[in-house]
Amino acid sequence: MVTETTNVVTPAAKTHENIEEFCVIGALFATFFKIGLFTFGGGYAMIPLIRDVVLSHGWMDDAALSHMIAVSESTPGPMMVNLATYVGSEKGGILGAFIAKTAVVLPAFLFILIITALLKKFVKNRHFQAVLNGMKPSIVGIIFATGVFMVMQNCFWKIESGVDAIAIAFTLVLGVLYFGSRKVMEKGLTPIQLICISAGIGVLVYGI
Repeated sequence: MVTETTNVVTPAAKTHENIEEFCVIGALFATFFKIGLFTFGGGYAMIPLIRDVVLSHGWMDDAALSHMIAVSESTPGPMMVNLATYVGSEKGGILGAFIAKTAVVLPAFLFILIITALLKKFVKNRHFQAVLNGMKPSIVGIIFATGVFMVMQNCFWKIESGVDAIAIAFTLVLGVLYFGSRKVMEKGLTPIQLICISAGIGVLVYGI
């Protein structure tokens, strides 16, 4: 005699699942609202904050995050919004993507509303200008540190192969192209052009 067993979802289990989903959505909102609140200087300045938070929550590892940064940079829209959408969708589906994206842009939206209302009063205020001038070196340092970390992560700290000579050469070629183009062309290569060039070189080097 064969006894058939079926998995029955009890109301208690369903409630527990709903609570877990609510906690994930709440964590996504709180996390990306905080990132949006303390990010100055654009998407690159946001990367260290997202990295620390994502790794601390165990949402993804360094390799997955590095790949997503490349994808976010090469797709339409602000990188910060693209990254938030991706992480949100990974952890909370469509709702998680919507919540994370909304949370990360909400502080900037509120700040712009407030600044627009007070701009005429504060734009020439020396204390306000002092705050902005004090932020500039910090933003430059954060972006520079992020760039150095990503180069080290992808060229020298490869878990499976250690030092990646191809990635190092790849990085040097792109650097020469970028800075060299600024000597030859009036405005140099744009980030979009560099992304297209790197994608083509990547196909030739890694795909063939």
